[in-house]
Amino acid sequence: MNTIQSHRLNDGTSLPSIGFGTVNINGAQGVTSVLSAIEAGYRLIDTSTNYNNEGMVGEAVRRSSDPREELMISSKLPGHSHDYDKAILMIQESLYRIGLDYFDKYLIHWPLPKQGKYEDAWQALVDAQKFGLIKTIGVSNFLPEHLERIIEKTGVTPATNQIERHPYFNNNELVEYNKSRGILTEAWSPLGREINDVLTNDTIVAIAEKYNREPAQIIIRWNLQNGVLPIVKSLSYEHQKANLDVFDFELSEEDIQTIDSLDKGEAGRVEGQHPNEYEEFD
Repeated sequence: MNTIQSHRLNDGTSLPSIGFGTVNINGAQGVTSVLSAIEAGYRLIDTSTNYNNEGMVGEAVRRSSDPREELMISSKLPGHSHDYDKAILMIQESLYRIGLDYFDKYLIHWPLPKQGKYEDAWQALVDAQKFGLIKTIGVSNFLPEHLERIIEKTGVTPATNQIERHPYFNNNELVEYNKSRGILTEAWSPLGREINDVLTNDTIVAIAEKYNREPAQIIIRWNLQNGVLPIVKSLSYEHQKANLDVFDFELSEEDIQTIDSLDKGEAGRVEGQHPNEYEEFD
């Protein structure tokens, strides 16, 4: 396995070019999975208050033989805490839950524009970074109009924007917009989820056979070559290792375009809901 590459963010922070996701991983099984991922080589661990597993992630960090400063722990602000004061308290509470002194990265989980408080939430993250509670700050599921409003209000550009991105919903326009703003795109559910067949898609399988690779490795490589940081998840140590073994080959531009052509637009979304229509307190 080649050395994991890194991204330099607009605030000077560096992130590994692949992260480990923890959605739907909880309890003792979760601790085992995160420890396995760290052993496999992951250094960026992605969680959220809404995943109900911040405590599990913190326990894995404490049990790990790797020094805390070599791990990058990221969490997200839930929708019910978008008010400025609530957001500051939520960040503190999340740190107590996870048992850490600071988050390496922290995101607003959803903009929830109908609620109309994401600007206040962003100001809270800006200040929490100044307080030393967070090393680098970003957002998740933000569209250009949301990004422009928070940048205009605070003068601070998010370092990252974590969005849905996989072959059935490549979200390329938003990826390019993020790049134009100097924002790194992270991809959640890059390998799809149980509800779609992206890993068994005939086109993906054929490209994988061409490179003598697994379909998941092809999709991860597709993201990397587009300058996107994929957040991947697997309970299997074997798959965790394989998902990191993607730095010794490159996809041709033709194959990248072929994967892009699998895009189904809005119909391809995992969530099935546009960020501007998302009303739940995530």
